[in-house]
Amino acid sequence: MTEQRADDEHVEVLLARLRRSGGRVTSARRALLASLLAADGHHLTAQDLAEAVQRAAPDVHLSTVYRALDSLEEKGIVAHTHLGHGRAVYHLADEPHQHLVCERCQAVVEVPADVFAELATTLEGAYGFVVGAHHFAVVGRCAACAGAQSEPAAGS
Repeated sequence: MTEQRADDEHVEVLLARLRRSGGRVTSARRALLASLLAADGHHLTAQDLAEAVQRAAPDVHLSTVYRALDSLEEKGIVAHTHLGHGRAVYHLADEPHQHLVCERCQAVVEVPADVFAELATTLEGAYGFVVGAHHFAVVGRCAACAGAQSEPAAGS
């Protein structure tokens, strides 16, 4: 099976899920899901997605893309995350994961959602607080940047 055909089938699976949840299938939503799949795991801002959708469907207005993102997120098909101080980025919600962001080089590492399960259980048990961990990224230093920090500066 070709990659394009697999992506088309994945879009149809997502659209069927949207229909089952009571959502409407529109050309804008179809183009948006296709753009997210074409991003191949890269996290895109709403503006990035709007540009991709408008390349495929020039008649789709920017506000339509934002409304479609909101609707698809409400239905659990799309998720957004804040990767540090920048704008929210979007990805398909069918493969739950968390994000680690390097504050030095801006690398983003995806980790399985269950990595934060113990923390979530502790916070809920001790404080009654239910974590929405998918919504944020943990900021720190990646292995390369942490290693570079501990190396002596050149010329020392």
